[in-house]
Amino acid sequence: MQLFRQRRVDEAVSACLAFSKSNPESNDALLLLGKARQMQGRFEDMLELVETALKREPRNTGLQLQFAGACQFCGHHDRALAELAIVEQTARNNPGLLQNVGQLYVNAGKFKEAHRCFLRAIELDDDNPQFLNNLASSFIHMGDMQQAEDAYSSVIRLAPNHYEAWYNRSTLRKQTASKNHIRKLEKELKKLAPNEAGETELCYALAKEYEDLGKDTRSFYFLKRGADSYRRKMEYDVQLDVALMKRIAELFDRDYAENAKSAPERRGPIFVLGLPRSGTTLVDRILSSHSQVESLGEITDLAQTLNRVSQSADRQELLETSISIDPDRLGQNYLRSVASYGANTPYFIDKTPTNFLYIGLIAKALPGASIVHLKRHPVDSCLAMYRTLFRAGYPFSYDLDDLAEYYIAYDALMKHWQTIFPGLVLDVSYEGLVDNQEPVSRTIIDHCGLDWEPACLNFHRNKAPVATASAVQVREPMYRDALARWRRFEPQLAPLIERLKEAGIDFQA
Repeated sequence: MQLFRQRRVDEAVSACLAFSKSNPESNDALLLLGKARQMQGRFEDMLELVETALKREPRNTGLQLQFAGACQFCGHHDRALAELAIVEQTARNNPGLLQNVGQLYVNAGKFKEAHRCFLRAIELDDDNPQFLNNLASSFIHMGDMQQAEDAYSSVIRLAPNHYEAWYNRSTLRKQTASKNHIRKLEKELKKLAPNEAGETELCYALAKEYEDLGKDTRSFYFLKRGADSYRRKMEYDVQLDVALMKRIAELFDRDYAENAKSAPERRGPIFVLGLPRSGTTLVDRILSSHSQVESLGEITDLAQTLNRVSQSADRQELLETSISIDPDRLGQNYLRSVASYGANTPYFIDKTPTNFLYIGLIAKALPGASIVHLKRHPVDSCLAMYRTLFRAGYPFSYDLDDLAEYYIAYDALMKHWQTIFPGLVLDVSYEGLVDNQEPVSRTIIDHCGLDWEPACLNFHRNKAPVATASAVQVREPMYRDALARWRRFEPQLAPLIERLKEAGIDFQA
């Protein structure tokens, strides 16, 4: 375990093998080795070890959950869901176990099933703050914002130091002068020492509520304080991501585009991608309102399939070897993984924003797939990310300098893809979509090879669960409130604006 924590994976594997050899009947030995194989990217080996342990103890619910998790890593989502259904029945009167089952359902994008587990857990234990917090998140996924707000308020009442609940509650609706939480948030923040846990969440909550009230200077003060607080706790160098994107463009060059082998054409996948908070969820809802399309949400199957096919968990090694991967094998494995979710329509959406890194592989492994790229005004795009508390998901989003450098590298990579694969990617302006909803929506539907359906204009009536930071907004009809928001904070964003202009970024987007 010490070696795992130090990321000394090869040494950890040696220690696990020695432990397993001297303790051949120990499930602990098998599971430790399974963890090591996971860290090496050898997911099928991990699954095999968990299966062996489960054969020894078939009624061990902990092992059943680990088996379900291993199946998810391996793209066997049907097997994972079947196992979770069994454990859920066993857990009917065990609220803690129901929480674990619910979280694995969330990982699989099965939000209705997760909601069922979280509701049942609260029936059994209605004053557990963490259980209530999970239920509140589940209410958001299901589109019930009032129930979510009530649940978060209960969390805060039971555990005032559950700062995530304070932040999440503030995001659920537009605050008003007569109905907000600012006084309580500021009182709670004053209790904390500088850099103490909770500062980030309370500051982001105050930034959101002050912005709703039009007090922009005060809002940005708390936004920067919260972002700085989170950034100080991170070990992150944006130049590593910048170098990664430059290397992708070097490897996946025009020669690759013209001469690399392609898999047979396969229609069905629709990739909606771009930077987070650029409008990807909105387009996902427009497309998934079509009768022939189902959204799988922000799944990780493409990246995990690449890891499995290459048998590498090292990012740099994976990148260097990815251009030599058999595209047909990659495409088949990806489609097999996605099929195991059990989608019931001819077309499905993979709405993982960072799939823009893999467009070269998608072009060769999944010819016939549709790719829709959302692009927002550069400063609005950066501000939207900066004002969202993503946790570790997007580490570049907590510093304006980092955001500028990341955006510049992303913009260059997208221009590269358009140059070497002309016509493959449909660029959609978020502002253009808001200003011209029907014609732009029709263009998107047509690009995906679908016939127009009027339901695509009523995306806000789509009842399917949503699990992104835009979950509240996409439940409403198209609105213009988010357009040119950066103008409200132009003085504070001046260094970011200057860096983007210096790099030649087009502000007409």
